[in-house]
Amino acid sequence: MNVLMKLLGLAVGMGAGVAANKVLEAIWSKSTGKPAPKDATNLEDSLPGVVLFAFAGGAVGAVIHVLTQRTTKKALTKLQETADEV
Repeated sequence: MNVLMKLLGLAVGMGAGVAANKVLEAIWSKSTGKPAPKDATNLEDSLPGVVLFAFAGGAVGAVIHVLTQRTTKKALTKLQETADEV
């Protein structure tokens, strides 16, 4: 059961990461009027814009990682407590 919960946590984290990336790209496009800089080697995108987008993406990814890890840990703890009761 532990492995199943960890795999579920991984799947939720990956899904949340993909969704957050799409939201970040939409916010970027709406606020700047340009598509999100996905290719760091594209010389048409400004360097400060690429760095800012990378920073924002990293920050969002770190927050999602922490939230999914904590949620998975809480679920595992609750599952172990209820398993002891049965």
